[in-house]
Amino acid sequence: MRNSTSYFPATTIGEPRVSIILRSYNEGWALRETLPALRAQNYRNWELIVIDSGSTDGSVEMIRKAGPRHFIQIQPHDYVPARVLNRGMELACGNIGIFLNADATPQGSNWLRPLVEALGDPRVAAVFGRQIPRPDCKAVFAHDYHRCFGNRCESATWDHFFSMVSSGIRKDIWSRRGFLEAMQYSEDDEYTRWCRAQGHRIVYCPDSVVMHSHNYTPHQSYKRSFGEAWALAAVWPGQPADITARGRVVLGWLNDSRRDLQFCVRNGRLREWPHAVRIRWAQRQAKHDGFRAGWGMHRQEEAIS
Repeated sequence: MRNSTSYFPATTIGEPRVSIILRSYNEGWALRETLPALRAQNYRNWELIVIDSGSTDGSVEMIRKAGPRHFIQIQPHDYVPARVLNRGMELACGNIGIFLNADATPQGSNWLRPLVEALGDPRVAAVFGRQIPRPDCKAVFAHDYHRCFGNRCESATWDHFFSMVSSGIRKDIWSRRGFLEAMQYSEDDEYTRWCRAQGHRIVYCPDSVVMHSHNYTPHQSYKRSFGEAWALAAVWPGQPADITARGRVVLGWLNDSRRDLQFCVRNGRLREWPHAVRIRWAQRQAKHDGFRAGWGMHRQEEAIS
């Protein structure tokens, strides 16, 4: 039921109905900006689906006030990213599902429209928008956002890159298989690689912008990179030595540190470089360990099957 403060916009004739699927967990500090930013969008024909993982910081009250079409609450220990994404798509009313993290705040009124318009092409399976870091973002992570989403968009030259933080997919393509719920990490990477293998396009929409970033500790960086590398092993077309050779780990860390140094110098943040060096070592070590663990598990299962 809608209420007087509902964020549902009035239906606009001629525009396809889309579903914004918002994932949240104790991010009330960001929802205070994210929810009003949704209401301000110039693309008006959308519904809101929220899946909250047991927030206790007042988020639930804010979400209820927003009047989502669907509000699903689960316990933190029941959160499996792929399962939540699939649940959101099951509830979606139309053919387009737009994913947004609660702590990713749309910048301006034109965040939604570029994503929707790009997905109007039946050859496009998935889209993702630009992310800019928050003002308090540490240099090492700000550099990552610059590499992924900056003016030169270095990520365009990578083997594959996709981010679910601010993104969208077509339901007709998703319904053929969906996200793999056995994956705890990189379910978006795996899904979009599958889409590309089926002949579909993945499109970057730089005009759709959100503010989003995290300042991970070395331990958190290790855990995140380990999980991503573990998942990557399931789809990696090469051999383990391409990633796990000790020489590659060390050389990769040195190269990361060199580029971070250049970034810090260019942006007047040289004092943050020692922190960047520690983070990069944690990431490189985790990539080595995670890929080896994932290769042993995924490829062993393949041999058995």
